[in-house]
Amino acid sequence: MVSRHVTSLRHASCGPVRPRANFRTRYPVDPLDISSIAITSSAGIGADATIRALRSASSGLAPCRFETAQLDTWVGQIPDDRLSPLRDDLAHFDCRNNRLAQLGLRQDGFEQAVGRLRERHGASRIGVFLGTSTSGILQTELAYRRRGPDGALPPDFRYATTHNTFSVALFVQSYFALSGPAGVISTACSSSAKAFGSAARMIAAGLCDAAIVGGVDSLCLTTLYGFGSLGLLAPGPCRPFDVNRNGISIGEAAAFALLERPGDSADAVQLLGIGESSDAFHMSSPHPEGLGARLAMQRALADAGVAAKDVGYVHLHGTGTQSNDETEGRAAFAVFGDATPCSSTKGWTGHTLGACGAVEAAICALAIQSGHKPGSVNTGSVDPSVRLRYLVQGEDAPVELAMANAFGFGGTNCSLVVGRRRR
Repeated sequence: MVSRHVTSLRHASCGPVRPRANFRTRYPVDPLDISSIAITSSAGIGADATIRALRSASSGLAPCRFETAQLDTWVGQIPDDRLSPLRDDLAHFDCRNNRLAQLGLRQDGFEQAVGRLRERHGASRIGVFLGTSTSGILQTELAYRRRGPDGALPPDFRYATTHNTFSVALFVQSYFALSGPAGVISTACSSSAKAFGSAARMIAAGLCDAAIVGGVDSLCLTTLYGFGSLGLLAPGPCRPFDVNRNGISIGEAAAFALLERPGDSADAVQLLGIGESSDAFHMSSPHPEGLGARLAMQRALADAGVAAKDVGYVHLHGTGTQSNDETEGRAAFAVFGDATPCSSTKGWTGHTLGACGAVEAAICALAIQSGHKPGSVNTGSVDPSVRLRYLVQGEDAPVELAMANAFGFGGTNCSLVVGRRRR
C-alpha cells in the first residue's frame, strides 16, 4: 500500500532528492492498544522462547537443508514437524505458509484473545490485515513437479487458497470465523509493517473496531534461488552492520498483533506512530543517501508526536548486505545521532521478508515489556563507518518507546513507533 503522502522526487540524474518544505507528516489516526502479540520464528516459537533466544547467543540460523535447494547459505527454518496439518474444515488452505500461520496463531494465548474480542465486538467488526511476500509459492513449486504429460498442473492444486497472496488473510478469517474487512499487502520487506497502517486507518474510519495485524512468510525455492542469483545470500549466518558483512540469511516467520482502541490498562503497549515513504529511485537498490528511509522514520516520529531523543531503542532493518546497512545507517544517524541504542535481530531469525515488519514490531513490544534491548548475534566488529550506537551485546534497561524499521525492494519503506501508554 502506498502512503497517502506523496513526496516530489527527482530522478537521480537531476541532482539530490529533497522533500518539499511544506510536507505534512501527520496521519489521521490515534494511538491503539496492542492488546496481544504472538511471534514464531526460527529464533523461538512463542514470545518466551524468543526472549530467551534474544538474551543469549543462540541463533536460529543453520545451513540450508530446505527441500531440494543446493545453495551454500544459512536459513532460519521452522522444523517441519512443528508445522501441523490444518484443521479438517480448513484442509483446502493446506500449504506451508498457512501451516506456519496456524502455528503462529496458537502461541502466546492469541487464539483466546481473539475469541474475547469476537465476543465483545462481533465477527463482522474485527478486521484482518496481513503482509506477505512469498505467500504459498512453495505449493505451486510442488505442484509443478507433478505436472501431467500436457504440462497441466495437477487437479488437486488449489491456487486461490494455497498460493494466492490473499490466501493467508482468508485463512486467518476462516480460522476465527470472522467476517470483517480483510486485506493483504505485498510490498516486499515492508509488507507487514504497512499492514499496521492499513489496520489503523480502517479502525479510524469506523470500518472495524479491532484488527488482527501481522505477517507470514515461508521458505520457498523461488526466493532462495532468486536472492542467490542476485549474489545477496551470505555463505554463513548473516552479520548485520559487521565490517565484513556479506549478505542475507533468508528466514520464515509468523507474527501477529491485536490492535484495538485504548482500554483500561495503564500499562498497555500501544502503536503510536506510522511513517511510510517511497524512494522512487531503483527497483531493488535503496536510495544511496537513505532519503526514503529517513522520511519514514521522521514521519513515524511526527505521527507519534515524539522527538527522536525520546526513543529508547531502534530495531533497524539491518539485513546484512553492504548497501542496505550502509544506507540505513546513514539515514538513522541523520534522525537519531549516535546516542540511541540500535540493533538488528536478523542474526537470530534471518530475513523473514514480508513478515519482518511484524516480527520486529513484536520484538520492540517485547523489549518494552521485558526491559531488554537485544544485541546483534553473529556481528563481531561493527563497521566503523556506522556512526550509530549499535548494540552487539544486549542491554537490560527500561524502554518506553521503540521504533521498528522495514524497508523493502523498490524503495518501499515503513517505520513504526510503539511504546507504553503516555500518562
